[in-house]
Amino acid sequence: MRQFAVIGLGQFGSSVARSLAEKGCEVIAIDRDGDRVAEISETVAQALALDAVDEKALSALGLKDADVAIVSTGQDIEASISIVLILKEMGVREIVAKAVTDMHGTILKKVGADRVIFPERDMGERIAESLASPNVRDYSEISDTHGIMELVAPKRFWKKSMAELDLDDEFNVSAVAIKRKVPTIRDDGETELREEINIRPKPEDRINQGDVLIIIGSYDDIQKVRGL
Repeated sequence: MRQFAVIGLGQFGSSVARSLAEKGCEVIAIDRDGDRVAEISETVAQALALDAVDEKALSALGLKDADVAIVSTGQDIEASISIVLILKEMGVREIVAKAVTDMHGTILKKVGADRVIFPERDMGERIAESLASPNVRDYSEISDTHGIMELVAPKRFWKKSMAELDLDDEFNVSAVAIKRKVPTIRDDGETELREEINIRPKPEDRINQGDVLIIIGSYDDIQKVRGL
């Protein structure tokens, strides 16, 4: 079981901690606000009220054994930098830190963060992406150059097989899954639409109207598909 330490239980940190716990991960949640700790205590493996800037207190937790430490201390820039430094000196394997400005992110990288995230900015970009293209359900960056997109199948895709579309050859992207609404009869006899996911679709699988393709590729290549 992978172990995560989440330091800072604001809206972002608590959401990450809960989601990881729901996925079966062991989560240690830390915040200096006792009320925030109490709110999440029944969801995670450990919930601790302490000031993570206190090097001795943080070191005593044995976080060097964690697979990933996530620092999300919000607007407290100085605290986040100090915590990343402490975690780095402790030998934590991977440190992910939340930044609020580009300069903040640069400093976090320099002091030891393996990955820096900008939740508010990323969410804004995802919302803008979906608003600008109604056929784009969702978009997330998975690196500086690549992303993953949920695309409602454009008309030119309908009734074609994956082999006929040949997205890899034409657009240099990969369709890793297909979501489809399928009529299902409930126990009460009523019919409802339930979503089925076809993971790693076969060459002979065909695209229907209303299908949603999950596509991975570089940002530039994804834009070509998005514009169809």
